[in-house]
Amino acid sequence: MNNVNEVPLIFEMTSPGRRAYEYPQNDVPLEKINDLIPDRFLRKKPADLPELSENEVIRHFTQLSRLNYGVDVGFYPLGSCTMKYNPKINEDVAKFSGFTSIHPYQTEETIQGALQLMHELEKYLCEIAGLHRATLQPAAGAHGEFTGMLIMKGFHADRGENQVRREIIIPDSAHGTNPASVSMCGYQVVEIKSNSRGMVDLESLKKIAGSQTAGLMLTNPNTLGLFEEDILKIAEIVHNVGGLLYYDGANMNANLGITRPGDMGFDIVHFNLHKTFSTPHGGGGPGSGPIAVTKELADFLPIPLVDVKNNNYYFNYNYPKSIGKVKSFYGNFLVLVKAYAYIRSLGAQGLREVSETAVLNANYLMRLLEKNYHLPFNQACKHEFVLSGKRQKSHGVRALDIAKRLLDYGYHPPTIYFPLIVEEAMMIEPTETENKETLDKFAHMMNEIAREAVENPDKLKNAPFNTPIRRLDEARAVKELDVNWYNKMK
Repeated sequence: MNNVNEVPLIFEMTSPGRRAYEYPQNDVPLEKINDLIPDRFLRKKPADLPELSENEVIRHFTQLSRLNYGVDVGFYPLGSCTMKYNPKINEDVAKFSGFTSIHPYQTEETIQGALQLMHELEKYLCEIAGLHRATLQPAAGAHGEFTGMLIMKGFHADRGENQVRREIIIPDSAHGTNPASVSMCGYQVVEIKSNSRGMVDLESLKKIAGSQTAGLMLTNPNTLGLFEEDILKIAEIVHNVGGLLYYDGANMNANLGITRPGDMGFDIVHFNLHKTFSTPHGGGGPGSGPIAVTKELADFLPIPLVDVKNNNYYFNYNYPKSIGKVKSFYGNFLVLVKAYAYIRSLGAQGLREVSETAVLNANYLMRLLEKNYHLPFNQACKHEFVLSGKRQKSHGVRALDIAKRLLDYGYHPPTIYFPLIVEEAMMIEPTETENKETLDKFAHMMNEIAREAVENPDKLKNAPFNTPIRRLDEARAVKELDVNWYNKMK
């Protein structure tokens, strides 16, 4: 091992004959495995699994867990991801046996509490969005985007315009999932350039929008952390040509209780419950990406919706124009429970304070860093902001080097090289859950790195120095997608 913090792979620790667990003596008649499973499915030799004692297994995985970095360990300023601390009370609520022990095939009369929670959560999300109805089915933000595009497609098809309206307009600063979702639904992506203030250029939009436009996909504030000042004019331009506005909800953490997408003119909104509404995310899930829509689009939502009649909640499949189901059953239910608990515990005023504090933290941190880093859009930001490493690049130091050096100081780096329209971009989102002391310390480290970039650039270009794994060969990792160490060993 090259570093005292390294943990060997479990296959390197194996010792033949060791066992962490012994099965009790068999008290049922033995059957030959060949009588139970066809020969073609049987191994020719035993599986070559690691053999360790119980304490070795426990120590191995405990040591691995100590190498993990998460929001419960430290500051996580990953721009556009809203990696904020999540109150543990919401986790406790999601563990209630009444939620964890139910089954989606149960009859409706036996799950009235769960149905009521889903029905009320839908109403809360619609109020936050300023829209009419919502589906809770989508499993994540990109899945929500895909669902929203299908709803848009269903709407235009119902009007006999689906073959004409083939284009979705997307800003050049958009999240990468936006064009992917658009393409998956069979639409063509039309990119619109940002103006000098980082906003949608209205004159360009007027030239692009037309009878071929199905809609415009946008987040507000945008991915530069800036509020689209002309959003009402943008909505008017798109609506005047018969298109719809889709709201990417990744940046909803800036808007709660302050402004609503529906009031801006958006027709379809997706939420990231695993960002804004208190579900820890990362490592693949679970997530949740509900979609809220205008009254005009409600008939196209996935079925079923949860409705209530005579104080009885039920799954309503009677929506003939529905795009159909987009997920098995009704969504990631326990994620919905956490979002419900989060909203109920904070209330309307508490949700507004979430966004007010997130915006305050971002502007405070931005001003602490603007002297040593280039600020491409020097104006008030919302919940996040984008710096550029252009100054450091003149010393041979890139955004990647700055991110690697931050690891030595014990911080997770911000998002780098996104948005693509900013050279050497570093996108920072402090969220509302961090205090002033944390922001001050992070700013001090960032400014210290800026000094190092001038005085000792090679130090940054060779960082990190005290992490279990040093800098990887990222080009090779992209080209050789083989992460199976065990096969290489054999």
